[in-house]
Amino acid sequence: MTVIDADAHVVETERTWSYMDGVEDRFRPKRLVNHQGITSATHWEVDGKPIFGGPVAVEETIQAIRELDDIPSRIKHMDELGTDVHVLYPTIFLRPITDDPSGEVALCQSYNRWVADAWKQAPERMRWAVVLPLRSMDKALEELQFGKSNGACAVFMRGMDVDRVISDPYFFPLYEAAEALDLPICVHAATGKFTHHDMFPSDSGLWRFKIPGIVAFHSLLMQKVPDQFPKLRFGFVELSSQWVPYAVHDYVRRLEKKGVIVDKSSVLRENRFVVACQTDDDVEYVLRYAGEDGLMMGTDYGHADTSSELEALQRLKDLPGVSSQTANKILGDNPGRLYGLS
Repeated sequence: MTVIDADAHVVETERTWSYMDGVEDRFRPKRLVNHQGITSATHWEVDGKPIFGGPVAVEETIQAIRELDDIPSRIKHMDELGTDVHVLYPTIFLRPITDDPSGEVALCQSYNRWVADAWKQAPERMRWAVVLPLRSMDKALEELQFGKSNGACAVFMRGMDVDRVISDPYFFPLYEAAEALDLPICVHAATGKFTHHDMFPSDSGLWRFKIPGIVAFHSLLMQKVPDQFPKLRFGFVELSSQWVPYAVHDYVRRLEKKGVIVDKSSVLRENRFVVACQTDDDVEYVLRYAGEDGLMMGTDYGHADTSSELEALQRLKDLPGVSSQTANKILGDNPGRLYGLS
């Protein structure tokens, strides 16, 4: 069985932005320096605004590995963890960076080429989610094709982006193209909307990063988006899975009010949804709603937050109510089907 870490991360460095030309210099992220003159590893300035990159696992991972400067060492660490494939997600793009369409294009293009060059060093072991400049749909579709041609196995999306929930028809040209290219839409814990991100400055992360993905899950169902793209798959990443029973229950109840009866345990399977769970979820309970085909697992490799657990894939089989057959589906079959790696 191929063991797939459905949510591993890269941490951007100055080299990430080396693919941007001089015309776009004002959008090139620059490291912030604190009052002691120390350059931050996680704080950037983009177009005059400070951007926090995210919590980095400085104690559990080596800088050169998480920043893609030492691919052989990353593969060696994957071997030690019993992981065959890392699906790579960004760090800085978990937050809104710019509202400027040209700046967004420059940032996404540079990031994608940086990750693509790393993928070429280990194409069977490291796959990735392409990041798209969604304010410019023509450019987004070009980047989608670039990603497909250079090892991307998913489309990175935030639950809210371009001032819209992702069930909005604005995104349908992307979904049509992704479906044709056999690339899933993967909603990561994140938001791309400045007003949402900045509304509660003291928020610990639930409002800004988790809630948008849960809203996207429910909205995609209610708006019947999967029905309109019958071969398109959807992933939900770094949101845990503890909310799935509530969201599915609410969706089913709303249908029942309209006289439509739905088997709760079939909702994810019939809509081609797969959700990344965590070892501290009540997985046995969640499975009653998600079904055996509805869960996968990621470690949040390279990060240090509530979803991060470097040895999560190894611990799964020890969880109550998770049989060896179910564990194999969560670790291999389900993410393999979602990402087209089977």
